[in-house]
Amino acid sequence: MTQAINEAWKYQFLTYPNPAVGACVVKDNTILSTQAHKIAGMPHAEVNAIKEAFLKLNYNEKLNSLTSSNDIHEYLIKNHNNIFHDCEIYVTLEPCNHIGKTPACANLLKELKFKKVYIGRYDSNNEATGGVNTLISANIDVEVLNDKRCDDLLYPFTLWQKDKFLFFKLAIREDGSCDGGYITTQDSLKLVHEIRTKLDLLIIGGNTVRIDRPTLDSRFAEINKACDIMIYSKSKQFDKTIPLFNVLNRKVTISDDIENIKSNFTMIEGGFNLLNIVKNKIDMLMLFVSHKKKTDTKFNIEDEGFKIVHSYYINEFDEILFCRYIK
Repeated sequence: MTQAINEAWKYQFLTYPNPAVGACVVKDNTILSTQAHKIAGMPHAEVNAIKEAFLKLNYNEKLNSLTSSNDIHEYLIKNHNNIFHDCEIYVTLEPCNHIGKTPACANLLKELKFKKVYIGRYDSNNEATGGVNTLISANIDVEVLNDKRCDDLLYPFTLWQKDKFLFFKLAIREDGSCDGGYITTQDSLKLVHEIRTKLDLLIIGGNTVRIDRPTLDSRFAEINKACDIMIYSKSKQFDKTIPLFNVLNRKVTISDDIENIKSNFTMIEGGFNLLNIVKNKIDMLMLFVSHKKKTDTKFNIEDEGFKIVHSYYINEFDEILFCRYIK
C-alpha cells in the first residue's frame, strides 16, 4: 500500500477532476507493478497496474500497444487465462463500480479473479462506490484498511468534489530563501506548468505582477492551455502591456477577495509574504525545495505552523512537500 500511495502522490492535482489513486499488483510477495491514475479520462490506477503486471508475466505486443481503458479492459477480460488467480492487488481507493469515461474497475477485478484485493479506503463518491460489494459477491477476498494516508491522498478530491479546493505553491531553497529568478529544476517547472493546465483559476500577488511582469502560461506542459488569472491586489492599476494580460482565451480579474472565489480548483503562486496573508484560507501548501546548493541553515516549514502530510523527490535536487496548515 505504501508503494501505491507514493506513486499516486506523484500525480496529485494532475488527475483533476478525478482523485489521485495508486495501485500495486503482488505475486508471491513480489511486486509485479506499481502504477497510478495519471489523467482524467485515461485508464485508472488498477488498469495501469494490471496491464504492466500482465506484460511482466506474459508479454504481449498487442496489449502493450493499447492505451484506451476500454481496449485494455476488453483485452484483459478475453485473454487473462486466470493469470492473476494467485495475485493480490493493493488499491488506495475502492475500485469504481460505475461506467463513466472508463469501464468499471470493480468488474475488471471480478472477471480477472484476483486472490485478494486490499483497499486503502471506501469511496465516498456515491456515483462510484459499491466496488467492495461487487468483489465480495464474486467470492473475492477483500480487506479495507481504512489507511489514514489514503485519506490524506484523497483530501483535495474530497474538497473540490463537494465545493472548492484552494492550494498555495511556493518554491524555496533549502535555507528558505526564494528570491532571484528560477529556483528549482526544469522537472519541477514542467510539473507546475502541467498543473496550471488543470486549474480553474490561478491567483498571483499584485507586487509579483508589477515586478516580475510574468506571462503565467503553460508553455512547458504537453498542451499549452492558459488558465484564468486573478491578481490579488487592492489597487486596480496595472500596466496592461505585462505579458499575462495578453494571453489568448484568458480572463484576468483584479481583487483582494479570496474567500468568495467561485472556482473549484484554484492555485495561488507567491512567496512568504503572500503565504502569511492567506495561510488561514488555503487547504494545502505544495512546497518545492531545491537542494542544488547545500546550506548550513535548513528551513523547516513545520516551524511555520504547517504539517507535512507527504513528500517525495522529483529528481536528485528537488523535493516536493504537501502540507496542511494547523489552524
